[in-house]
Amino acid sequence: MNIKKFFEKENQKPKFMARDFIKYIGPGLLVTVGFIDPGNWASNIAAGSDYGYKLLWMVTLSTIMLIVLQHNAAHLGIATGLCISEAINKYMKPWTGRFITFTAVLAAIGTAMAEILGAAIALKMLFNIPLKIGALLSSVLVIWMLFSNSYIKIEKVIIGFVSLIGLAFIFEVALVNTNWNEAIKGWVVPNIPTGSLPIIMSVLGAVVMPHNLFLHSEVIQSRQWNLEDKKVIEKQLKYEFMDTLLSMGIGFAINSAMILVAVSFFTSGISVTELEQAQIMLKPLLGNSAAVVFAIALLFAGIASSVTAGMAGASIFTGLFGEPYDVHDKHTKMGIIMTIIPALIIIFFVSNPFKGLVYSQMLLSVQLPITIFTQIYLTASEKVMGEYKNTKIENIMLWVIGIVVSVLNIMLLISVL
Repeated sequence: MNIKKFFEKENQKPKFMARDFIKYIGPGLLVTVGFIDPGNWASNIAAGSDYGYKLLWMVTLSTIMLIVLQHNAAHLGIATGLCISEAINKYMKPWTGRFITFTAVLAAIGTAMAEILGAAIALKMLFNIPLKIGALLSSVLVIWMLFSNSYIKIEKVIIGFVSLIGLAFIFEVALVNTNWNEAIKGWVVPNIPTGSLPIIMSVLGAVVMPHNLFLHSEVIQSRQWNLEDKKVIEKQLKYEFMDTLLSMGIGFAINSAMILVAVSFFTSGISVTELEQAQIMLKPLLGNSAAVVFAIALLFAGIASSVTAGMAGASIFTGLFGEPYDVHDKHTKMGIIMTIIPALIIIFFVSNPFKGLVYSQMLLSVQLPITIFTQIYLTASEKVMGEYKNTKIENIMLWVIGIVVSVLNIMLLISVL
């Protein structure tokens, strides 16, 4: 046998090797940036400070949902070579597809608004820059990073830094007086205290983010090496699931830690009305420098997640034209502008930044059922997925998730009315 062919054959075997798995790490971690964005910080702090351990179950539920949904979105990208938006454009009726992508773009704009606002709050904490000017500076930086593609060069640094701050929250759990019996109960026993639905929906929207589903399918399909070889596809599917499971597990730990530490506000009877108050949480670990470290972390989290929101918005928009994300293409650039600029404009009309962050996450959960049921339609279709269409068990899990999210949205609507 030819040596070259032998090694090519060996490389296509779907066996597990640690070195191979490392090559597949990335898409999941990129999506996980959304787990520790400013919107998450605000939602988790509000959940812990207002309701103690009672809303921890939403982190458990939303993370389980997220693992299933993100894997399913990546599954679509691997099996078809298309992102969700491209698949919508190719396999759905034009008017239906345009409505779905329009709402998804709105979700990306809402996400970008929260991320840019978080970065602006950080600039205010660090340099006393007015909120609106900080938002403008952050938006300009994000657009430049996306247009110049410089984000690729510093992506690992940003994710690493933000992850370290997330780990700081986890370590701090050991320093606060946590009632672990109540925490364990909170993780597994659903509880909907009076008036808590907006916070519940904001936690859900902060974890299971529609734009991240579109982004994951975009990022993962760009790594296709051989769509014609079944063994290679199966190998990709296996490693992708491990990447997703690892990344979402990290997100679960960080989100839970934020709530556990924020419970100290609840037990002290402190109501958090500004994100800046949360810097107090880091003082036991970081001393007097807590405010500076908190602000720097918030700035990096805001910028990093604003970039991924811009990428997602552009990916959704270019899918309307049957095109992949390509920063050199005019449709991609238009998509970036259409995501970031409206988000910036909205910030100029936000009177309460903290509530703006929380409600932006709540609105994401309202759009979420549209994305979920669209994803089910595509991934359950043999025409779209071929032999890699959803199994019966996968369809059942996805439908249950879609129904649960829809019921929570209906409950929110009723509570508002």
